[in-house]
Amino acid sequence: MTRIGFLSFLFLFSLGFFLSSPIGSSIAFADTANDIQLKIDTNKLQVAALEADIVAFQKQLDALGTKKNTLQSTISSLTISQKQLASQIQVTQSKIASANLQIQQLTLSIGDKETSITTNQDAIAKALRRVAQDEQAPLIIGLVSAHSLNEMWKTTDEAIQFNRALSDDVKNLRSARTVLSTNRDKVTATKAELVSLQNELSLQKKSIDLQKTAQQKLLSDTKNQESAYQKILASKKAEETSFNATLAELESQLKYVLDPKNIPVAGKGVLRWPLTDVYITQEFGKTSSSGRLYVSGTHNGIDFRASIGTPIKASLSGTVLAINYGAVQNCQYGKWVLIKHPNGLATLYAHLSDISVQKGAAVLTGQIIGFSGNTGYATGPHLHFGLYIAEAISFKQYTCANKSVVTIPIAPTNAYLDPLKYF
Repeated sequence: MTRIGFLSFLFLFSLGFFLSSPIGSSIAFADTANDIQLKIDTNKLQVAALEADIVAFQKQLDALGTKKNTLQSTISSLTISQKQLASQIQVTQSKIASANLQIQQLTLSIGDKETSITTNQDAIAKALRRVAQDEQAPLIIGLVSAHSLNEMWKTTDEAIQFNRALSDDVKNLRSARTVLSTNRDKVTATKAELVSLQNELSLQKKSIDLQKTAQQKLLSDTKNQESAYQKILASKKAEETSFNATLAELESQLKYVLDPKNIPVAGKGVLRWPLTDVYITQEFGKTSSSGRLYVSGTHNGIDFRASIGTPIKASLSGTVLAINYGAVQNCQYGKWVLIKHPNGLATLYAHLSDISVQKGAAVLTGQIIGFSGNTGYATGPHLHFGLYIAEAISFKQYTCANKSVVTIPIAPTNAYLDPLKYF
């Protein structure tokens, strides 16, 4: 064997030895990775079962919604909603556990890939050191001293193989580094997902606390008597009728000349839905039921089905123009948030159980601004969503049936817009 042939063989043998020799950490990695994957798969099965429970609970809630509004149906609805939320909390906790496991899995993969890169680098370095130590004669001397043309071609071919092996391994190193970079990006994305899930978990826990508080207050106010509950409902309905009459009268006194240039053209995507799950129970304007439900014969917003404690999101970035933190029992919109947007629109979120923002605060599209409820004259939990031309809004004092005075946002009738044309 020629000197170059021997060195090529030595390089390839040493490189192959380092790259193919078993590494204890790799075996340990495989075992650990399998354990982690098993836990992730188990979590997926648990999530699937819990999500089936959540769907079943929603069917029960939908069935209750079609029945007469009684104390028992309301308590049952709150109880089922709490069970549904508890299942959602378990789903989120399982997803958090899976995210943590994925981070462990990717971290192990990164460690294993770094070991592989180091091993490859060491193998190349060691082989090249041996070449530098043992190969004193340059290739041209080896060719000149060859005894035959065949030996010369053989020497040349061995040198080419040596260079090709070195080039291939450099490519493998670069490929390994690309995989390493991808794994690190995945870890970063998984950590961001984990933070989002933890925030979601906090909101879900707050939602269930709000539902429990509402249930306790309802039992306290009614002393668990159906007659007392129906009396509360009647009071709410009477207040709603009075409020709508006053609002219609105030609106008729206001005049506004609409300049279309001041607001965006109606179209899909101008606004985002304020709820994750959208179910509309009352549309805007004159509908088959608005004449029966409202003194003016028209509804100045849209209503969404939303159980107590459902997170409510800002439909567009803007500034919180006004808030009613305190909810006078059975009176007007209860707790509400009004947001002014840079495009000339303003959105109202009413009958909330809790508010998460302050007046003057800047909010982003999709940011949680509060939680749905049934404060004010609402006879059941829902979100009333109103869309206004911002510059036409004014604020008036309104005296409730119990003589409490609250502030309400009002606008001329032509300054109320149909939200469904902008979602």
